[in-house]
Amino acid sequence: MRWTGAPGGRWSDDRFRGDLIVEPGRRHDLVLEISDRPLPDRPDPDRLWDTTEERWQQGRPDLSGSAAPRDAQQAYVLLRGLTSPGGGMVAAATLGLPERAERGRNYDYRYVWIRDQAYAGLSGAVGDRALPLLDNALEFTTARLLEHGDRLAPAYRIDGSDVPDELELEQLPGYPGGVARVGNQANNQFQLDAVGELLQLLAAGARLDRLGHDHHQAIDVAIDVIERRWNKPDAGIWELDDAWWTQSRLCVVAALRAIGQQAPATQSARISALADAILAETTRRGLSRGGWWQRSPDDPGVDASLALPPVRGALAADDPRTVATLRQVEKDLVMDGHVYRFRPDERPLGAAEGAFTLCGFILSLAYLQQGNRLKAYRYFDIQRSVCGPPGILSEEFDVDQRQLRGNFPQAFVHALLLEGAQRLGADNTSGS
Repeated sequence: MRWTGAPGGRWSDDRFRGDLIVEPGRRHDLVLEISDRPLPDRPDPDRLWDTTEERWQQGRPDLSGSAAPRDAQQAYVLLRGLTSPGGGMVAAATLGLPERAERGRNYDYRYVWIRDQAYAGLSGAVGDRALPLLDNALEFTTARLLEHGDRLAPAYRIDGSDVPDELELEQLPGYPGGVARVGNQANNQFQLDAVGELLQLLAAGARLDRLGHDHHQAIDVAIDVIERRWNKPDAGIWELDDAWWTQSRLCVVAALRAIGQQAPATQSARISALADAILAETTRRGLSRGGWWQRSPDDPGVDASLALPPVRGALAADDPRTVATLRQVEKDLVMDGHVYRFRPDERPLGAAEGAFTLCGFILSLAYLQQGNRLKAYRYFDIQRSVCGPPGILSEEFDVDQRQLRGNFPQAFVHALLLEGAQRLGADNTSGS
């Protein structure tokens, strides 16, 4: 290891300390080198900066046709930055940042979540072109599915190994008022919707002719897992206690519809029949008396995540269940244009947790599907504005205190931003 650019620095108590004064208008380069072999001559910082900028410029796709080119470009670069050489994309880059100030609820998301990776891959498969995000996601998730089948975990390390059990690091304080935790207790869950998201990703790869032998084998495995597990309780998108979550069932219906369109006629009929059977049972058990999808047969509340499966093809935009659910989400879970995932208790919105930025982007996509471009843009613009100067979005936003909450950058938020920007831009071009 070699640290250059900090004259007078010294090691003390396992920390490097030193003072550096940079005059106004000036710049100063600090260079840290880490290697498993002897270090070469000291590098030229200017050359390092130029090389880095050149490589990032070369790797950026043209997103000028999107609704927000700068934000779309930022989201793409961020997602690529969270992606390891093996294709695995961590869900966030931080830990110890609580969802509520001084109230705990802080987690370690520095792992590859199957769902987040699928969202990122789908954001790289909008229209008729495939961005590297799609291939990265296909490579990593397919390998995990073939290896584990119906034991597919919600998340993995970037090398594909298991996520460790959660451990609290009391000596390392988080901010604000959090305690750092490493590992994640979701490692022991089964999340049916994650299998559905992965199958949707494979369907997108098939549509863009990006699949090989392993991918086609993974399609068969995913369908088999859904056949055997769809009627059993799972932890769902929000990683809660096992229940018969409606969103999980609708997610796999959307996935089966999508892959059925790419399958041979002999397989398509079987896949379509499975989707119909799941939808029928979900309607019987998961539709409220008011006509909207409720969270589960035992929870009559509405959930913002239920607005996404119709966008993915589970139901038509004008299906009464789609329209009623969207209306109920907006009635019960929206405040000042910010969307909460669900009501965990009887307290007012914002008392238990922050608004979920992901859910705001979901509503933008849902209203775009409805043909309501005004509302689609409104939700899109509000969500992309809740960031600091670097343009980074977190998982949650505290509407009352106007602060980012939870770990960041949160990958699935930027994935939905990137997808939404492209779809809104394409809608403008088509004039629809």
